[in-house]
Amino acid sequence: MASTRPQPAWLANSVLYQIYPQTFADGNGDGIGDLAGATEKLDHLAWLGVDAVWFSPLFASPFADAGYDVADYLSVAPRYGTNEDLAAFVDAARSRGIRVLLDLVAGHTSDQHPWFREWVDDPADGRYIWSERVGTPAGIWCPVPGRRGGYYQLNFYPCQPALNFGYARQDPAQPWRDPVDAEGPRANRQALRDVMAHWFDLGISGFRVDMAASLVKDDPGHVETARLWAEMREWLDREHPDRALLSEWGDPAVAVPAGFHADFFLHFGRPGLRSLWHTGVGTYDPSWTDTDRYFFDPEGSGGVDTFLREWRRATDAIGVGGGHVALPTANHDYARLVTGPRTAPMARAAFAFVATWPSLPTIYYGDEIGMRYVEGLPDREGSLLQTTQDRTGSRTPMQWEPGPGAGFSTAPEADFYLPLDPSPERPDVATQRADEGSLLHLVRRLLALRHATPALQPEGSLEVLTEDYPFVYVRGGTHLVVVNPRREPATVTLPSGWDGARGLEVEGVRLESGRAEASGFSYGIFERA
Repeated sequence: MASTRPQPAWLANSVLYQIYPQTFADGNGDGIGDLAGATEKLDHLAWLGVDAVWFSPLFASPFADAGYDVADYLSVAPRYGTNEDLAAFVDAARSRGIRVLLDLVAGHTSDQHPWFREWVDDPADGRYIWSERVGTPAGIWCPVPGRRGGYYQLNFYPCQPALNFGYARQDPAQPWRDPVDAEGPRANRQALRDVMAHWFDLGISGFRVDMAASLVKDDPGHVETARLWAEMREWLDREHPDRALLSEWGDPAVAVPAGFHADFFLHFGRPGLRSLWHTGVGTYDPSWTDTDRYFFDPEGSGGVDTFLREWRRATDAIGVGGGHVALPTANHDYARLVTGPRTAPMARAAFAFVATWPSLPTIYYGDEIGMRYVEGLPDREGSLLQTTQDRTGSRTPMQWEPGPGAGFSTAPEADFYLPLDPSPERPDVATQRADEGSLLHLVRRLLALRHATPALQPEGSLEVLTEDYPFVYVRGGTHLVVVNPRREPATVTLPSGWDGARGLEVEGVRLESGRAEASGFSYGIFERA
């Protein structure tokens, strides 16, 4: 079914790029990334072919959770610069054809936020979730540090009090359960609109909303949460129709119909992303029962059937023109493409897939050069969420050039936000820029090919020919893609008409006598003759 909701025209064919601001580029020499440093690196993003950047949180924060504990939604954290520095970045990005999205932490604030400091002393204030006694479940309640007394509900860490968007179900035995239309939840919904409008006025093109599914509590099927975001989407379509909302929901089949323009396949929740990339290194949840096989496994442990099942479920629910699925190479919470047994040369096939699949490709900073997940690093600002969720190794400083400091900062390396990858073979941008055969140049060519070829963009049709190794699909009826991400070669019989197809970007794949022969870790993109 076709969607009747308006869509920002710029989003559909965009390639997104996530910047983790602490470790992308340091412009003032204090060892922590900032907006001045990021501005200096915009030419790299423009050269690469990026259309939009998404910053992990830039707002003022005590940084107990790396900025996901917001103390002021309307001010840039001093470690990154000022609001004026952000405006300058937006202007500089726009001059290069790049849009800017911010991260909106919608479900909780820092306990240092003025809202919370006022709330702890005002029993009439309904902005946070309050109970006179420890509520249920017991592990998510903390004593209120003020005259109000009682307990507040947290989301992750005790420093992150949950904002009150109400409960989908009331219970007389649990009087803290406000309905979704109570005064506190209404005030918080208005606050979200006010925050977004403030940054839209400064030129921001949209937001990625953190933990978007978590706002309304005890909400079976996310019915009330979906209504909340549908209300936000109606406001956005009316007042800011060229802006976009992307969600950290991890279930596009629910999130996009609810009102988001796009939702990310993620490692948690449904298995769409981890069925592609998961190596068992870094972030791992013991409750996951489906991680014994994944498609981009060097040893070829599993086909692509799980991913395709999730993809079809999402696209069937979204409908034609209804929105998008964003497909990330990694993110700040999940291990990079180059992790465990998967090396940088093996990531080439992964990028061929990401660039030709009908989704929104999202490149996590540094993945374009094959930066690796670094194990055994110290916790920094909540990066070690649990022993099985060590996010630190995905947050190391960007490697811009060879040598000490890697071009990230002029500060002594001991002062860096996190240690650099200690490997003497760590990749860097400068070295790969000088090498036409590098991963960086491949990614640039793939993105250019995608931008120049409507068949490879989201609106191009998709026909899956195989669901095993090699994975073979046709885009737009004109372009054949062959991906074999395992060590062993693989061969498949093709439908007629592909012999003599022109290779556009090929490594290790040959079309001959009605067959595709793919060597290990190979890929090929062909145009029908």
